[in-house]
Amino acid sequence: MRDFGEPPPPLTLFERLKEGLSRSTSGLSDSITGIFTNRKLDATTIVELEEALIRADLGAAQADVITQAVAKDRYDASISDYDLKRLLASEIGNILKPVEKPLAIDKAKAPFVILVAGVNGTGKTTTIGKLGKYLARQKHKIVLAAGDTFRAAAIEQLQIWGDRIGAPVVAGAAGADAAGLAYDALVRARNDKADVLIIDTAGRLQNKAGLMAELEKIVRVIRKVDPSAPHAVLLVLDATTGQNAISQVDAFKNIVPLTGLVMTKLDGTAKGGILVALAARFGLPIHFIGVGEGEDDLQPFNATTFANALTGAS
Repeated sequence: MRDFGEPPPPLTLFERLKEGLSRSTSGLSDSITGIFTNRKLDATTIVELEEALIRADLGAAQADVITQAVAKDRYDASISDYDLKRLLASEIGNILKPVEKPLAIDKAKAPFVILVAGVNGTGKTTTIGKLGKYLARQKHKIVLAAGDTFRAAAIEQLQIWGDRIGAPVVAGAAGADAAGLAYDALVRARNDKADVLIIDTAGRLQNKAGLMAELEKIVRVIRKVDPSAPHAVLLVLDATTGQNAISQVDAFKNIVPLTGLVMTKLDGTAKGGILVALAARFGLPIHFIGVGEGEDDLQPFNATTFANALTGAS
């Protein structure tokens, strides 16, 4: 028996995810309970289930696919909340499994260059700090580049993260040329024999052609140092924006070669199902999800764990 004077054991990954996704889970779970209490799986309940999935931001197309799969061979039959949640978790997991791909660092390409993009407010700079910590724990030597030169606060924020994780930060004055800074950072990372260079970029609104052109310029300039760079281009998305995340992916993938997604702020929304819509539409790897403000709340994405937590299946 544990001594109650000791701190409680740390939460498991599933417990952390379930806690972080509580708003999404409760919305979907409450809908399921409301729909199926003392009712059978018929035309009416199927429509209501589809609407509940759409409200959770899975998207109309995926909501239809999932409800049809759940209803197959079960029409006009009674089904418990527990069984339905398990079925939903299985179907959602099937959609998410193909995009469950860890971020792989190829040491043969050292420094492995990760360019991080995203619109203002997604938590991009914080995500870079957490990603740097995650990679440093794996014994990678990290260099950070404060390429969000539009915001002095972003430069300072990244320098604080660099101090925390013991990574040098290449930074300039606010308003400096971001492409030139990225070039200098790559030269520094190469000279330092770093394993990974992570480049922050300004939060670009997808309808700002000039800002998008600058992101394209960063890619063009760093290729003067390493023609194969960037080796990974991650787009950070904010789960609270729901379906707007789809238009952001559409915009960014037309400018830079996106290789993966990071979804933040899943703990602050009832729209966690947006990951399902993104997975089905783009098939881009989902490397990490953010389920809290803590330094360790950026977690590698696991499809089964996420699907179980989202639906409330145990």
